[in-house]
Amino acid sequence: MQDNSGADERPLVKNRPMDIFVALLLLAGSAIVIYDARRMGYGWVEGEGPAAGYFPFYIALALGFASLVTLVKALIGRTADGDEVFVSVPAALRVLTVLLPSIAFVAMIQFLGIYVASTIFIAGFMVVIGGNSILKSVLVGLCVPAVLFLMFEKWFLVPLPKGPLEAMLGL
Repeated sequence: MQDNSGADERPLVKNRPMDIFVALLLLAGSAIVIYDARRMGYGWVEGEGPAAGYFPFYIALALGFASLVTLVKALIGRTADGDEVFVSVPAALRVLTVLLPSIAFVAMIQFLGIYVASTIFIAGFMVVIGGNSILKSVLVGLCVPAVLFLMFEKWFLVPLPKGPLEAMLGL
């Protein structure tokens, strides 16, 4: 995907290396699935139907073939957009402004529970990225997880990871 917002933006990665990387990654994943599907059996069992590995085997086979075609085309340089910019430095930095806090949010769930982590995540994003006032951000940050708590824990009866605050409040 080319970002045309600024002609002077320095490219970080071009399409060709990313095509090669993703094709190799998908080939590896396909090989793992094919290996495991063979272990489970991928044939047709008479009177029962497909074995447990039937569909994963053939899906992984198709994905592996498509990945192999992509890899060969990228290696011999027969793609139309191989020299186009995949991502520029400024665009990568914009992605990291969302990715790094998201990783921190997932890590916080383990220690604080999903509701407290969500409150911090939502309020932090609203202040830092959205430029909203602290009061508005804290109110929305508290209300959204509260509604989610009611919806999941009380109405759907689906327990989500809770932390020490929920335990202290007896939730």
